[in-house]
Amino acid sequence: MAVIRTYRDLIAWQKGMKLSKAIYIATQSMPREEQFGLTSQMRRAAVSIPSNIAEGYALESKKAYLKHLRISRGSLAELQTQWELVTVELELIPFDRAILALLEEEDRILQGLIRAVRASRSKR
Repeated sequence: MAVIRTYRDLIAWQKGMKLSKAIYIATQSMPREEQFGLTSQMRRAAVSIPSNIAEGYALESKKAYLKHLRISRGSLAELQTQWELVTVELELIPFDRAILALLEEEDRILQGLIRAVRASRSKR
């Protein structure tokens, strides 16, 4: 098992960063009129995922950590909804299976991390 020294060591944070980058790249091709609409909202939701993981970890409180992990998961659900809207419903950008895989993987990882933190006896 890997030693977790900082939030950067967390797979959930690493995958969240990768997902954020992928969303930034994918939304570059969004229509210009969506720059302050869906493009901005999707980017904020994506960045919120690793940001809340980092913030919760840094607070060094199990309760705060769980709260921020759940916020990350909420941002992920928001992003999944927006991704489906722009790729499937509105067809504003092409559907990308790699991004779908990242979204699904991050959801599984966050669920597992939440369960592990909830079951742990440590303060963090």
